[in-house]
Amino acid sequence: MPSSPTADVLAELEAMIGAEHVLTAAEAIAPYCEDWRGRRHGVARAVARPASVEEVAGIVDWSRRHRVPLVPQGGNTGLVYGGIPDESGQAVVVQLGRMNRVRALDTADAVAIVEAGVILQTLQQRAAEAGLFFPVSLAAEGSCQIGGTIATNAGGTAVLRYGNMRDQVLGLEVVLPDGQIWNGLRTLRKDNTGYDLKHLFIGSEGTLGIVTAAALKLHAAPRARATALASVRDFAAAVRLFQLAREHAADVLSGCECFTEACRALVETHAPHVAQPALRGGVYVLLQLDAASPEIPLDAILEGILAAGFEQDIVEDGVIAQSLTQAEQLWGLRENITEAQKRAGPSFSHDVSTPISAIPDFVERSLAALQALDPGLRPVVFGHIGDGNLHFNILAPAGLDPNQRGALQRKVEIALYDLVAAYRGSISAEHGLGEMKRDLIEHYRPSLDSELMRAVKRQFDPSNLMNPGKAIRLP
Repeated sequence: MPSSPTADVLAELEAMIGAEHVLTAAEAIAPYCEDWRGRRHGVARAVARPASVEEVAGIVDWSRRHRVPLVPQGGNTGLVYGGIPDESGQAVVVQLGRMNRVRALDTADAVAIVEAGVILQTLQQRAAEAGLFFPVSLAAEGSCQIGGTIATNAGGTAVLRYGNMRDQVLGLEVVLPDGQIWNGLRTLRKDNTGYDLKHLFIGSEGTLGIVTAAALKLHAAPRARATALASVRDFAAAVRLFQLAREHAADVLSGCECFTEACRALVETHAPHVAQPALRGGVYVLLQLDAASPEIPLDAILEGILAAGFEQDIVEDGVIAQSLTQAEQLWGLRENITEAQKRAGPSFSHDVSTPISAIPDFVERSLAALQALDPGLRPVVFGHIGDGNLHFNILAPAGLDPNQRGALQRKVEIALYDLVAAYRGSISAEHGLGEMKRDLIEHYRPSLDSELMRAVKRQFDPSNLMNPGKAIRLP
């Protein structure tokens, strides 16, 4: 059984990485034990802050010898409590922020080798300075760390064109549960020599090992960009507009986001600094085109998409950004929804996906189910329509008794997730399972899937010391 480290055992850890990098005071470790929204509060025995892969390996070996659970943590921006310790007080949080070096950036190979604690935005900036582009972009990019984005297989707004974090990873360096360092930092685009082991760790949420560095693909930097916002009647029209955009823009279509009028109104009320467009509609579709060559007429392509949308009675109104500032204002509407929702009051958040073709029916049936459940529920629906991922969030009814919130949330989850399952979708499109959805997934995932995942977990981590209780539960 796991155990809580004694003072003598912690002293051994302090000698290994420096006493100043092992936090034990309650006020010092508190920020590492709470999720950024203040919804989950765990308890840790200590927080260890290693500076090298060798120190991480030493911590893991120490954990194995003393049977101390470890919780790897990056920027602590997750939404499913994957990097938060449980309430037992036994675990040590391994915070990787000191491992923040860009070890190499090769412009010929278009590869960056970075440590787990590098901030996503820092990698984006370093790539841009080299005339290249790292495409993963999400709201938390100013604070989330590369190790965490790999551990959760982060998505973001550019998945449509570039894919998830998994698609950017060429190789990994990982400390295994027995303390060995697996040096898989290969930079090859083609390597067909057996099992592709890196994919076991991408999306594993720290349950199979601790990612300490990664070799990541870089891409040609966009030299031209065009952005448009269109208003349409409903999600059926939004999907049709996406199909038009895909036909007209092909591989220069890098983003296709959507949000409802309720989302726009929420931003107007709770984020008044965000500029509001003149157009109004039931649903808004945000399109972005990127090209490596300034010679490609992106504005003309966007105009063609909107014109075809008007002709086919899909688009009700639209605007094409005439400057970078205007483009940022249009994106500001989409990017401030989560913050505006947070300010509007308690909510139930859901990160789901369905086949793109199923989105209109899924949304219609979900809204009807929620209305029948409680007319006071206020849906906030937005997301990445180009890859089928919707953030189906719901503001709690005004004046709801906090003691009744948990019961209502469970009813909402069942209603929504049952519909997701009916359309063969996913109850976690890009946020992972963590602790929040660990048990829920067992109801929706084939039992063989769970058996295989448990078998992998037992093979790698038989003592269940690596982020125990996250993503997959062992009996």
